[in-house]
Amino acid sequence: MEEARLAVPGDLAAISGISYRVAEEIAGARGGELFLAQELARGPLEPRVTAAIDNDDALVVVGSYDGVVLGWASVLIETLNDGRRLGVIETLAVDPEAREAGIGAAMMNLLLERLRVAGCFGVDSRALPGDRQTKNFFESFGLKARLLIVHQDFKDHLSADGDSTTPA
Repeated sequence: MEEARLAVPGDLAAISGISYRVAEEIAGARGGELFLAQELARGPLEPRVTAAIDNDDALVVVGSYDGVVLGWASVLIETLNDGRRLGVIETLAVDPEAREAGIGAAMMNLLLERLRVAGCFGVDSRALPGDRQTKNFFESFGLKARLLIVHQDFKDHLSADGDSTTPA
């Protein structure tokens, strides 16, 4: 049976393994390589997760099936300049072999409950372009797109000598 709970430091090995398997999948997706590079620039995973577990303005949860941790999620609670609190899901990952078992939904339900109790007025998350499964998952919990990030990769606009070929 699937369940979700707050993460503890003893979950770090499982979290790391899940992250590695999910990263392999993300790397081939549109926008995935840049997304992973940005995540890696934030520093090693284990110290970041440990700090988030100990942070009152963050949540880290794990999802399991029959007691085996197969998913994890992290949320940062941001205080906006007007004093309102917004939950920002930074990670929600389920081992690719364990999808469709309800682990993601169990984690999402726990996160939403905890964010409401923490006084958040809403929650944001993100999905890679074209990742219909992730978008549908979030939409099933009432999340809707409110911001799109657009990007141009300059390497696609360089001539053989490295000069830009973008028209002036």
